[in-house]
Amino acid sequence: MTQDYFFTIEKPAVAEFKERGSKFLAHCFPIRSVEDFKGVLSKVKKEHPKATHYCFAYRIGTSGDIFRVSDDGEPSGSAGRPILGQIDSRQLVNLAVIVVRYFGGTLLGIPGLINAYKSSTALVLQMTPVIQQFIEEEFALNFDYTQMNPVMTLVKYFDCMIISQEMQLYCRMKISLPKNRVEEFLYRSGEIKNLEIVREGAGR
Repeated sequence: MTQDYFFTIEKPAVAEFKERGSKFLAHCFPIRSVEDFKGVLSKVKKEHPKATHYCFAYRIGTSGDIFRVSDDGEPSGSAGRPILGQIDSRQLVNLAVIVVRYFGGTLLGIPGLINAYKSSTALVLQMTPVIQQFIEEEFALNFDYTQMNPVMTLVKYFDCMIISQEMQLYCRMKISLPKNRVEEFLYRSGEIKNLEIVREGAGR
């Protein structure tokens, strides 16, 4: 992963893996937050109410610093970690993989479980396209209404996303733009009189 962009997935996918009677259904979802994950986990549980286990891993944030794994009753380290390992081996963030297991009557042992959760995750990640997205930064623009035209010209030139705007006599606009264009944006913005720019932090 570079400092300017990250890799993630664009849409959900499902893959099936079978091992000695047990069925492993791997679901992957693009997510942006822990709340997003809670929603997809609830959805998967409703779709598979009779499953034995719902093991998962997710990694969130452009730096990948928010993550969690769960073995959901399987032996410690036999499910969540292998799932996360497959996510990390592809350098992916902002996604979750939930593997639903239907027990088939035969114990697989820890090596067998590790292989099953690893293999099912690898299968589902092969089924959904990986996309590259630029890391974005957010800024608040404060300016007088008379400066509206040059500010909007600047925003359109850099193809900024307008997150919110308050247009009164004194205006405030919250925008985001790719990190690799920030330096040029700040340089060009210096040409507009009385434009105050406040860095809000990292975006998506």
